[in-house]
Amino acid sequence: MTSQSSTISIQMQSRSISRRVRTEPFFVKMMLIILALGFLGLFIFLPVVVVFTSALQKGWQFYISAFREPEALAAIRLTLLAAGIAVPLNLIFGLAASWAIAKFEFKGKNLLITLIDLPFSVSPVVSGIIYVLIFGLHGWLGPWLYEHNIQIIFAVPGIVLATIFVTFPFIARELIPLMQAQGTEEEEAAISLGANGWQTFWRVTLPNVKWGVIYGVILCNARAMGEFGAVSVVSGHIRGLTNTLTLHVEILYNEYNTIAAFSLASLLTLLALVTLAAKSIVGWKTRQHIKNAEKISEEKAS
Repeated sequence: MTSQSSTISIQMQSRSISRRVRTEPFFVKMMLIILALGFLGLFIFLPVVVVFTSALQKGWQFYISAFREPEALAAIRLTLLAAGIAVPLNLIFGLAASWAIAKFEFKGKNLLITLIDLPFSVSPVVSGIIYVLIFGLHGWLGPWLYEHNIQIIFAVPGIVLATIFVTFPFIARELIPLMQAQGTEEEEAAISLGANGWQTFWRVTLPNVKWGVIYGVILCNARAMGEFGAVSVVSGHIRGLTNTLTLHVEILYNEYNTIAAFSLASLLTLLALVTLAAKSIVGWKTRQHIKNAEKISEEKAS
């Protein structure tokens, strides 16, 4: 009884200490809350409000007319094309790379992880210059490409390649920790029951990471559509041909066509807001899925 009462008293003392540590004066809490809200309002909410008010300052007619321009439509189509090619390819790479890294041991594993993180440490402008040095007219492969009438730089292929480079870590980096946390027990059980590699992947691994896949695809798509630096270097700024939506907004703004620029920018802003909402929903689903998996594993262990 004495040891039990001492244990209870120690627990109560630790709770009171932690309560005191977490408790701050009221004015400190209010200052931190006001500081956080002021930062969010100045750097997030205010720019969003400015974009939409500037786009709609002359009414809906001028706002809609900005999207009917042939060059604007061409920029939107090119943006969708680049994202439509980059995201599926990055999805395939992300699934393959994360599956290999999380489920298997092999030489060069750390090198592969480092290469996946490379676009996070390299400036997008630098990555665009790299493609110019490789595929440009005076680059390593430029003369051969010119002889065979193949154009990559200042054309759609260069934009797609630059978009793929800056976006390929997102899906892999989202799936690697998720797959590592899940372990290999279910895959080993499936193989022991006679399933082959493809069956194990499609029926065990992929269903367990489906919310992580969706989460990564959302981030990858948003990054692909909003990319500016890399595509600016390789596009050549040919209006109606190699200008993505972000580049077209820059050109309109530099020409003092602010209403059209902010109108098209509002489309990217809406994309960001939709991405944020989808990211929050999928993130919540992912956390719920992880909690359910942990509960199931705890029940099996007990």
